[in-house]
Amino acid sequence: MSDIISSVKENPIFEKPKVQFNEHGWGPCELPSFFKDMPYQPFSKSDRLGKICDWTGTANVDKKYQNKYTSAFGTGNQYSYYHDEDETTFHLVDTTRVQKPPYQRGRFRGNLRNLRGRGARGGLTSNMTSLGKSVKTRDQRRGNTRKWGTRGPPPKIRDASVAVRADWTTIEEMDFPRLAKLSLPNVKDGEDIVRCGTLEYYDKSYDRVNVKNERPLQKVDRIVHTVTTTDDPVIRRLSKTVGNVFATDAILATIMCCTRSNYSWDIVIEKIGDKIFMGKRDNTEFDLLTVNETSVEPPTDDGSSLNSPRNLAIEATFINHNFSQQVLKSGEKEPKYSFEEPNPFIGDEEEGEVASVAYRYRKWDLNNGIVLVARCEHDAVLQTPNGETQFITIKALNEWDSKLANGVEWRQRLDTQRGAVLANELRNNSCKLAKWTVQAILASSDQIKFGYVSRVHVRDSSKHVIVGTQQFKPHEFATQINLSMDNAWGILRCIIDLCMKQKDGKYLIMKDPNKPMIRLYDIPDNTFESDGEEESGDEGETFQTVYSYGAGGMTNKYSSKN
Repeated sequence: MSDIISSVKENPIFEKPKVQFNEHGWGPCELPSFFKDMPYQPFSKSDRLGKICDWTGTANVDKKYQNKYTSAFGTGNQYSYYHDEDETTFHLVDTTRVQKPPYQRGRFRGNLRNLRGRGARGGLTSNMTSLGKSVKTRDQRRGNTRKWGTRGPPPKIRDASVAVRADWTTIEEMDFPRLAKLSLPNVKDGEDIVRCGTLEYYDKSYDRVNVKNERPLQKVDRIVHTVTTTDDPVIRRLSKTVGNVFATDAILATIMCCTRSNYSWDIVIEKIGDKIFMGKRDNTEFDLLTVNETSVEPPTDDGSSLNSPRNLAIEATFINHNFSQQVLKSGEKEPKYSFEEPNPFIGDEEEGEVASVAYRYRKWDLNNGIVLVARCEHDAVLQTPNGETQFITIKALNEWDSKLANGVEWRQRLDTQRGAVLANELRNNSCKLAKWTVQAILASSDQIKFGYVSRVHVRDSSKHVIVGTQQFKPHEFATQINLSMDNAWGILRCIIDLCMKQKDGKYLIMKDPNKPMIRLYDIPDNTFESDGEEESGDEGETFQTVYSYGAGGMTNKYSSKN
């Protein structure tokens, strides 16, 4: 053995390792055979290379740098250990209830209650607090997020405002992100052409109404006319000499604020030569007001429920019309403000009292030969201390159930935190408030007055009380709710230009019930026409919808006026 060691010392053996030089990259030029079947883990330049020790587990965690050894591509499962003989289907069958020891059978719970009751007087306080309502709601939403993913609860499938028929042709689809980028600046204020109707004066005593001094909402039996564009005798007369695009303020506001809408709606467009008439269908629910349309959790579609979307819409419309007439100085001896021409929709055989309303037919020059003529409305007039007469628009916001509506209780917040109440309404009814503001701007109203109307009892939709009022200048309120009139005019002009390129005929614009987009359909000329309209050839006959809001609730009938 000593001879072998001495020979090695005298004649040492050293073999130089073969170093490969890769001219076209980095790393070895040839892959050794023992690396052939080894799995490959992708990595980035910032990764810590090597798998001698796996620091990505939970056994040895560096609390200061928790993501120090985390791969940018995620942890690969090719390094996971699997044993073929493991019994993965094994589970415990015994389901007997485990008995708790005596010290866990409620004795400590009583001590905890005693500690909570002592508080600062005994020098001890409990660290356990009950979850508030907002925390519980947040946890429920997080649970829904885990179940349905990041999108939360599954979206509700809504019905379209009108069934799309097989003979309709889709011309254009316009999604909301594109429409939100449109702009038509420098549109001048409208110019009055014809002014009709009679207005009553606003009762300033309602400005002093608050939660402690509430007033019951009265049911005013007055008739409200909602006549579409093509049945308006004044627009028929003006269409022969002025303008080439005709509509009403409600229709224009719906188009201008379409990017805020969630529910489905539709507008009928008739193109005759170089003229366009925008109107609504007969027997439609276009004039009903939506409730909590833009809320995170809108009302459920349960037709039999008191708080279904349609029942809430009928209730809100009923409240809005009654409130707008109750806050006026009505009576034969009270003064009234009358325009040059009478109300064009009052017939000789009209039964009942007509609501206070005035119409201003105005025109706007939208450039490139597009002249818009629209019928706009005022609800009342107001006499200022300096003797100036102001035209106002009156609308009503309604509270139905603050718990279900994900809102704040008006009776607790309205007098002290009115801004929080209005902010909540802007969040839940963004589309409705934007349309009201656009209508007030189009009519050049000096003020827009909002009434806060709440149910007397949460489960009774027939009795309401007025708990407050608030007023704004329309343009200032538009700035507060982030409503851009340049964008509103841009959306309208885009649709007008698209319709002007089409051939003569009938078209329909409809908001998709489940997607943020509107579609333009080419529909047959006889679509939506009733038998009475097809048989009637008198151009002077006007079909109109007459709503009556009285003690018996909201009723409507269809009549004709020669």
